[in-house]
Amino acid sequence: MISVKGKLVLITGATSGIGRACAEIYAQNGANIIITGRRDDRLAKIQNELENKYNIIAAPYCFDVRDREAVEAFGQELKNKHLTPYIFINNAGLAKGMSAIQDGEIDDWEDMIDTNVKGFLYMAKAVLPLMIEKNEGTVINIGSIAGSQVYPGGNVYNASKHAVRALNQAMNMDMLKTNIRISTIEPGAVETEFSLVRFNGDKDKADNVYKGFQPLSASDIADIIYFMTTLPEHINIHNLLVTPTAQRSATMFNKNL
Repeated sequence: MISVKGKLVLITGATSGIGRACAEIYAQNGANIIITGRRDDRLAKIQNELENKYNIIAAPYCFDVRDREAVEAFGQELKNKHLTPYIFINNAGLAKGMSAIQDGEIDDWEDMIDTNVKGFLYMAKAVLPLMIEKNEGTVINIGSIAGSQVYPGGNVYNASKHAVRALNQAMNMDMLKTNIRISTIEPGAVETEFSLVRFNGDKDKADNVYKGFQPLSASDIADIIYFMTTLPEHINIHNLLVTPTAQRSATMFNKNL
């Protein structure tokens, strides 16, 4: 297994959920981390907690991955400071709404496409050239079961995560002549702020998603990501679909209600 001690890990969307859990496990194992997100107060709190707890460096960068100029400036700063991630977790993403297409909110569509596809690409464009120059490391693209299985009400979110799946395959091809590994993990039901955002802050609706079964936790996914990135360097997991035992497809759950 590869040691991450002293290596640099970049995590987008690190202020909550899977991103926050990834920051924890890599810091716990001695990696220095760059954490990005839109909430400056949360970034500062996470930085303070992880640096004091694990005696590592946690560098916060507050910006929105949808902001192309901000992402380009971030990439340039990494280059200027000679900060090349050994592991890049392209995590920032969201779902908004569960309407049929004919009833959909276009603003929600814009948010999902701009974050899950365009923001994903902006970050890849900013970071990959640095990793290619060093010719080492692993990229983890955070997908979803929605990227391989369409479900009612998922439409645009499904499309955005199908795009992540396709881009992960394309990135693997583009990295053929390098030693850089490209992987995507596709989680099923994970209890995070995901559903709270999807239902526009409606806690009752969000909580109902996870009733009657044991969902995955953000830490479960972070543990698997850590495993994927610390495998010997000749092993590349292209795609990994992970669900709770109580979930057997995007829409099939064994719920005890």
